[in-house]
Amino acid sequence: MSSESSVSNSVRRVISEVQAGWTPHRYGVLLFAFLLAAGMGPRFQVFLLTEFMIVALFALGFNLLFGYTGLLSFGHGMFYAGGAYGLAIVLKEVGPAIEAYLGAGISGGVSLLIGAIVGMLLVITIAVPVGWLSVRMEQIYFALITLAFGMLVYSTIIQNPLDLTNGTDGIVILLGSVNIAGLEVRFGARRTFYYLTLTIFGLLTFGMYRVINSPFGMVCQAIRESPARIGAIGVDVRRHRWAAFIISAVFVGIAGVLRAGLAGVASPELSHWSTSAIAVIATVIGGASFFAGPIIGAFVFLYLRWAISRVPTLEAYWEFFFGLLIIGTVLYFKAGATGGLLALRRWASAFLKARAQTGGERE
Repeated sequence: MSSESSVSNSVRRVISEVQAGWTPHRYGVLLFAFLLAAGMGPRFQVFLLTEFMIVALFALGFNLLFGYTGLLSFGHGMFYAGGAYGLAIVLKEVGPAIEAYLGAGISGGVSLLIGAIVGMLLVITIAVPVGWLSVRMEQIYFALITLAFGMLVYSTIIQNPLDLTNGTDGIVILLGSVNIAGLEVRFGARRTFYYLTLTIFGLLTFGMYRVINSPFGMVCQAIRESPARIGAIGVDVRRHRWAAFIISAVFVGIAGVLRAGLAGVASPELSHWSTSAIAVIATVIGGASFFAGPIIGAFVFLYLRWAISRVPTLEAYWEFFFGLLIIGTVLYFKAGATGGLLALRRWASAFLKARAQTGGERE
């Protein structure tokens, strides 16, 4: 057999594997394996990848509402802050009592778990009434009312109600540890927190994938395309939007819990509209119409920001360069980076197929 024939057979095999084997599940496993191995990398990159997973969760939760239900929110920072402050308040106010009652062995893990649960309850408590009122609005009015609620939460946090939020200074967070049979696990250690975040990221990403591909997710997408038509066949549009709003808020709240643990502080800026804009930017860059869009967008957002920071001249004008990136994405990549990657994949597949056919003709 000639060398050209061997190349031709190899190309055909690559084409068949790409077309038949690369399912979304396998892409997910590949991403998880990469992140699993990356946890042993340099400490700063571990920190940056932890932040990437948190922002990706934030954007995934936001995109359930925006990309799949058709509602643009500028107030999701309030849920981000809700998760963070729930954890911070428990660790500050209840943590010492838990340690005195349980001892130092497992109190750190129990406090972290209770703080996360309280954060979720706080997020749900905010999301239920806010969502109920907001989903009665359409398009720009929905965006404006969520922005108003978000800034209301921001103002409330600054006012330090019941002396719980510590005003503009925020609450410093010190994650505890678990000591079982002489083995100590410190949740605040960078790599430990990285793998904790990775575990939660993997579970929640799979959970969001199941939500979007469930009958509920299909209805949400139908609502996005034509709420009037889907309402005409008997679907309660407001109820489904409300449910999507609450689920979205819970995902964002969990991201907020992780953000507080990573940064070591819960601050009012987490509820500001500019924080909500991070999810919007990541989703637009990655592509709101794709499940992986927010994940890819979060990666591009953070690593481009990091790359700009490496050049002092560019760092001074990083907002300008991000503005150019968003303008370029809107004008030339309407499907975002994910759409661009898929287009590149189609081109590569067509090129390899043409190469294989040429090789076959030469035989």
